Amino acid sequence: MDALCYYRPIKNPLIRLFLPQIKLPRPLRCRVTETGCFMILGSAHDRSRLGSLEAKSSVSVSSPGEKYGHSGLENDFRQSGEEAERIRAAEELREETEEALDWRSVCSQVSAFASTATGREVCRNGELPVGRDRRESEKLLNQTAAAVLLSEPLDFSGVDVASDIVRKAVAKGFLTVRELCAVGRSLTSARRIFEQLLIISSMEESSDRYFPLVDILQNCDFLTELANKMSFCIDCNLFVILDRASMRLETVRLERRENIEKLEALLKEESNKVFKAGGVDDPLITKRRTRMCIAVKASHKSLLPEGIVLGMSSSGLTYFMEPKNAIQLNNMEVRLCNAEKAEEIAVMGILTSEIAGSKEKIFHLMEKILELDLACARGAYAQWFDAVFPTFSVDHEWHISNEKALLVDIEGIRHPLLLEPFLCDLSSNINLELRRTRMCNIDDEASETKNLAKLELVPIDIKIGTSTKVIVISGPNTGGKTVTMKTLGLASLMSKAGMFLPAKNKPRLPWFDQVLADIGDHQSLERSLSTFSGHISRLSKILQVTTGQSLILIDEIGNGTDPSEGVAISSSILQHLVECANLVVVTTHYADLSLLKATDSRFENAAMEFCIKTLQPTYRILWGSTGNSNALSIAKSIGFDQHVLYRAQEWAKKLAPNKQMERQDLLYKSLVEERGVLECKAREAASLLSEVKELYLEVVSSYNVNINNLIHHIAAVSVLVAFCTVSAKSFYPLIEAEAQDLSRREATLKASESRNLQQELKSARSQMETVIKNFEEQLPSAGPDQFNLILRRSESLIASIAATHQPTNNTLREGNDSLYVPKIGDRVYVKGLGDKVATVIEAPREDGVAMLQYGKIKVRVKKGDIRSIQLRMKDSIYGTSLQSRQLEKRQQYKKLFTEMKKDAEVSFGPAVRTSKNTVDLRGMRVEDASCNLEMAISAGKSYSVLFIIHGIGSGALKEHAINILRNHPRVVKYEEESPMNHGCTVAYIK
Repeated sequence: MDALCYYRPIKNPLIRLFLPQIKLPRPLRCRVTETGCFMILGSAHDRSRLGSLEAKSSVSVSSPGEKYGHSGLENDFRQSGEEAERIRAAEELREETEEALDWRSVCSQVSAFASTATGREVCRNGELPVGRDRRESEKLLNQTAAAVLLSEPLDFSGVDVASDIVRKAVAKGFLTVRELCAVGRSLTSARRIFEQLLIISSMEESSDRYFPLVDILQNCDFLTELANKMSFCIDCNLFVILDRASMRLETVRLERRENIEKLEALLKEESNKVFKAGGVDDPLITKRRTRMCIAVKASHKSLLPEGIVLGMSSSGLTYFMEPKNAIQLNNMEVRLCNAEKAEEIAVMGILTSEIAGSKEKIFHLMEKILELDLACARGAYAQWFDAVFPTFSVDHEWHISNEKALLVDIEGIRHPLLLEPFLCDLSSNINLELRRTRMCNIDDEASETKNLAKLELVPIDIKIGTSTKVIVISGPNTGGKTVTMKTLGLASLMSKAGMFLPAKNKPRLPWFDQVLADIGDHQSLERSLSTFSGHISRLSKILQVTTGQSLILIDEIGNGTDPSEGVAISSSILQHLVECANLVVVTTHYADLSLLKATDSRFENAAMEFCIKTLQPTYRILWGSTGNSNALSIAKSIGFDQHVLYRAQEWAKKLAPNKQMERQDLLYKSLVEERGVLECKAREAASLLSEVKELYLEVVSSYNVNINNLIHHIAAVSVLVAFCTVSAKSFYPLIEAEAQDLSRREATLKASESRNLQQELKSARSQMETVIKNFEEQLPSAGPDQFNLILRRSESLIASIAATHQPTNNTLREGNDSLYVPKIGDRVYVKGLGDKVATVIEAPREDGVAMLQYGKIKVRVKKGDIRSIQLRMKDSIYGTSLQSRQLEKRQQYKKLFTEMKKDAEVSFGPAVRTSKNTVDLRGMRVEDASCNLEMAISAGKSYSVLFIIHGIGSGALKEHAINILRNHPRVVKYEEESPMNHGCTVAYIK
């Protein structure tokens, strides 16, 4: 019992309520202002939501001559009441907004990733901590980012709800062994988690990446001494107090064990005596009334003289008696047992007292453990959603100089509750948890959410400029307007709570101090509120508590009343909110609200896209556009009565004639514009036709002039020839000798030029054969789509080879072509395509490259490689004198080139298989096949094609036939079998 002197129970519970500090005013003559502070502190959730609330009231006291002493006091109290009312309204709006945005359901998703019971309870109740300012929210985001990078999950096993146990210790002053073990395990687990964090951070090269998590427990007192003391005194596996807890307890338990040994030995001896005397069937030692005794038959009660009967059996045939010799030992057992219990209570009281004395440290430690658990839960939640880190943009004023900057820039965001069914479950427990919370918290009013969840999830882009303060979203019913607005509200709450967003790239949005929403129908019979009155009462509260950093979300603003009055009050509300809120997003079916953008640049319109062909919404948002409700189209798509819809269309025409006129005006304007375009094209065609006629007349006149000049030139040449004939007769011997000399030199020159031309011919032929061989090699492996590409490429290469080896005289046209500028529609010659004519479809750019079209082929060609048809005709007419100088050499070159071209291209007939040019060797022996093949080659016509059918088989006949073709003198070349000719080889005969 000596341990009890160290234990002093604490009877007063921990009270966290601070009463108002009211200070009396100074004497009346002293004009001094005193300030009274009213401080209200709620739970940790309330502090994270609202922060500490300080309502200050100034009490001004003056002399009796002062006029406004008492009225100033009344004004101060009135202001305090108004501030309290405003704060109460803000708290109500916060709760209603979180309910409208399904914030609790989102928090319940996070609860599946929490490791502690307290963390799961906080998430299920929708009480995730939200940053009170931008710095706190950024701190929470950094913690989440560090949790995502953890190489292994933290071990939170052993962390119990220690805070409730500590409150019990403070209130009642006594804890059981199990409760003491729970506190000890929590303290030990907290220290182990911190050590695990230090080990993980030390293993990484950059330890700063985990600093936000390490910083949570950095300055915590883990109460290691208290935890060691409890583990020293209590065995938490068996939940018993150990002998070493105190010296007194150890002594009492030692004496009790010795006394029990003596008592058991005595009772065993007496029971054996009774058994031998027939007083009991079996020796039995038991306990009755906390005293040890033995069983005796009622008929042999006399075997224990002066024994005490402690009880009997249910039948009354057996007595449980305490022998006389055991009375003293039993009394000692009872005393020692009571002393042991008292000492155990003293030990538990001391430990309870120490826990109560360390309550603040334990509360702080458990709050930090909860903060770390929630950070890890947010990190796992972000990995599950493949979410990204959001950043907070600065205020509007910072972007005044940059009008193109975006205040909200979120790309590809998806609603968390809609995204859940599309994700793979991490485990069955998580799946069960999420399904249970979704069933309990689903919002029946979110009809658009239900419709979207059945379809493919469509991400949306939210991009709002810094100069925009109000967004008016219009569009069809069930088009996704409300879901878009809810998604923006949830994105703000999630970023403030340190949660990543299920979006793409790097989302950016402002830090809003409040998110206030008016979504759904707020009619109530209990409060006598209709749809419109409930809507207006909510808007009145919003106007009351809105600040310059608030986000306002209003669904179907101004509905539930006359449309004209609804438009009027909606316009007035928006014009008021644009002056006092940070960002306002409203949805509406009033087209007049979209006209506010024309008068105020701070307004912006947006519309939900609607497909007219399918009569279904696409759930994509179009920024800067105005949408229609499309109510009749949607009703038709869901199978509404056609007769009713027809009458509705008739009413729509009667009620909206102005809209019909506007549409007719738009249609008329579009037709007028189209007619103008067609007239412009007609004028261009007429101009082109006149230019062609002028060119034709110019060519004809030039041709006639050239013919007349040629006739005069022929007459002059005839006279000159007659004169030369006469002169030649007199100088015949000299001329004959000179002619023989010229003949020899001409023969030598021709032989030299012939050799050069033959070499160029061989070079051109080898290049063309290479192109053809490559074409044949690529043809078997080419698909249908690649065949045309390979064919065009081969034709282009052959044309370029022919153009390279064909002599041209470009010097005549260099001067004129350099001045020529191609125009769209001109027909021109292109260098490298021979005499092919192409059409200019795009004028030359700055780099001098123009787009030409030849057939179906479009190609970009430099300006220097383009020759005008008109310039070429003029050159051919007026450049006769220059061309005549090299006429003979060019004709010879052209003749040889023509022969080469005929030899290369027209030497063989078409490769078409007939019965006359086909020899079938299938089924023959090798000797017979050789004889037939040689006969067919010898009998073949010159420059013909022979098809040899040898089949597939073993390949012996094919190999023998190819050897004959390879060595036969009349075979120029041969082509082996291809995908077009299976089992057939084509030979080309000289």
